[in-house]
Amino acid sequence: MTDAERNRLSTFEARLRHLIYLYEELKRENDVLKQQLRNEQEAYDKMQDDYKTLETDYTNLKTAMAISLNGSDVHRTKLRLSKLVREVDKCIALLKQD
Repeated sequence: MTDAERNRLSTFEARLRHLIYLYEELKRENDVLKQQLRNEQEAYDKMQDDYKTLETDYTNLKTAMAISLNGSDVHRTKLRLSKLVREVDKCIALLKQD
């Protein structure tokens, strides 16, 4: 093997080692990013659950406030109760379909 061939071979080996090193670095970075994505997804899911709970609590509070009559809100309370009855009727209709 000539000196030129040895030089090319050593250059090739050095470049190959460098590519393997870069591959390993990118692989580690990818693993870190995947873990961060999982953590963010879990946090997002928890926030969504909290939001749904708060929204339900808010709706229940509005209903409770609507039911507590104070004279001037009688009409609004009747409308709200009518809406709730319609929603219950829809749910019953859906259950009967199954």
